[in-house]
Amino acid sequence: MSEINVTPFVDVMLVLLVIFMVAAPLMTAGVPVNLPKTAATAVPSEQEEPLVISIPAEGAITLMNTPVADDEVIGRLSAILQERQTDKIFLRADGAIPYARVVQVMGALNAAGYTNIVLVTDTGGPRLDR
Repeated sequence: MSEINVTPFVDVMLVLLVIFMVAAPLMTAGVPVNLPKTAATAVPSEQEEPLVISIPAEGAITLMNTPVADDEVIGRLSAILQERQTDKIFLRADGAIPYARVVQVMGALNAAGYTNIVLVTDTGGPRLDR
């Protein structure tokens, strides 16, 4: 028989595909946040790992995966952004926390000079049609 048997290769590839499909959602590290649903379109992805500030339901601020006190956020953020190519900050906030808390964090970021803030939400929410 002069032909290569492709069946084992296909089997291995299907197994790897299933493994990656199961493992991919587990790779998204972060603070568990119940994001509000919106009809907004997705932001284009970048090569650099996004800088994420999370505000879970308790209201505490988490920078990447590290809890940070309110008065330390800007200092730590400045140190991290000096080593990065982009100044884009992703803000994830739980849908159950008061809007005032989200605006307070955004205002502090804006006052410190960080204006490239992206609000992270889930897709599939209601649309406001005209």
